[in-house]
Amino acid sequence: MKGWRELTIGAIIPEAGNAASYNTGSWRAFRPQWIEENCIQCLFCWIYCPDSAVNVKDGKRGEFDYDHCKGCGICAMECPGKKGKKAIVMVEEGT
Repeated sequence: MKGWRELTIGAIIPEAGNAASYNTGSWRAFRPQWIEENCIQCLFCWIYCPDSAVNVKDGKRGEFDYDHCKGCGICAMECPGKKGKKAIVMVEEGT
């Protein structure tokens, strides 16, 4: 067992760029669901996602990376959608 002096200091990032190494998707209670026909490709979801869980290829968004999505709902909140219909809605996990 480690003594308190040997433990890593909490609330720090010991190595930059290591988020891709951790699959944190199992934490969520709700997950975003993309409704492609309502999407205007504004990429707000990609810009605002704190987990880099929105895949973009050739300037267009694709499906979510659920291994890294924590279900915070920021993408759904920021999505303007098309004609008042959101392109991202939050659904309960497991449905």
